[in-house]
Amino acid sequence: MQRVCFLLKVRADRIDAYRERHAAVWPEMLQALSATGWHNYSLFLREDGLLVGYLETEDFGAARAGMEATDVNARWQAEMAPFFESLDGAGPDAAMKPLTEVFHLA
Repeated sequence: MQRVCFLLKVRADRIDAYRERHAAVWPEMLQALSATGWHNYSLFLREDGLLVGYLETEDFGAARAGMEATDVNARWQAEMAPFFESLDGAGPDAAMKPLTEVFHLA
């Protein structure tokens, strides 16, 4: 099982709206994430907009590709893109750059 952690930056003027959106994630989005191998997925948001994401999956590349193939993800990513800083034209999923794990205590 791969453990994946990534960082993104939520725009300061959109933090409250970002929290609201994630308090009510579309059921079809939740179903797609589970079906494509995203497990134990958490998002942590600091007051300055730093977003830390964590998930576990058998194969992160396959999990990402599975989500990219869904219609619900395309709609979700289009709606969420304006919430983030520095995406450089990419969608939020494409901007996720996994961090290198340097320690783990099991």
